[in-house]
Amino acid sequence: MATKRAVILVSGGLDSATALAEARAAGFECYAMSFHYGQRHDEELAAAGRVCDALRVAKHVVIDLNLRSIGGSALTADIEVPKHRDEGTMSAGIPVTYVPARNTVFLSIALGWAETLGAFDLFIGVNAVDYSGYPDCRPEFIAAFETLANLATQVGVEGKGRFQIHTPLIRLTKAEIIRRGVELGVDFGLTHSCYDPTPEGRPCGACDSCILRAKGFAEAGLSDPALKP
Repeated sequence: MATKRAVILVSGGLDSATALAEARAAGFECYAMSFHYGQRHDEELAAAGRVCDALRVAKHVVIDLNLRSIGGSALTADIEVPKHRDEGTMSAGIPVTYVPARNTVFLSIALGWAETLGAFDLFIGVNAVDYSGYPDCRPEFIAAFETLANLATQVGVEGKGRFQIHTPLIRLTKAEIIRRGVELGVDFGLTHSCYDPTPEGRPCGACDSCILRAKGFAEAGLSDPALKP
């Protein structure tokens, strides 16, 4: 029997790297998709390329999509990235680093590629435990999108297969994600999580993403290899 194909959204962060490794461990032929969407920096795309090379995907495509033209986020507009926030503040509401409808847009394009590939499995590294209030990281959103995927595609309507959105990390803490990634052989030194890196591409260490990443490694009892000189 031919190996089943899967499309995996790969941002360059530790969550998407682990989701890609999960797809690979499950026996899928992996097709990775990343987006150049007008984000504040390109370092995450470089990281996505490194991760995809290391995990030997069948193909990695980078889609140009200018979400900066609509703005509305600290990642796609001239809005300051919040720094030095505690977890209580992070979880108090939807932060300005939320990019409007980003996961909906990304999954829609990934769905189109999956349909052309004859793939019915999509992987995304969303997480509803250690997350900063993003509405498109919730199980309810994923379930709704999966329903949409099977109503909005030719192969779904014709009953040729059923799309499934895989979220292997959605119920894990950041520490559990890191431990699982290590088990799967992910080199987290290749990844990048910072929302507002230095001009040299180094993590700022103070944005929500950096804080949650540091907390995850500390709770996992591990050092972050991305911080080595």
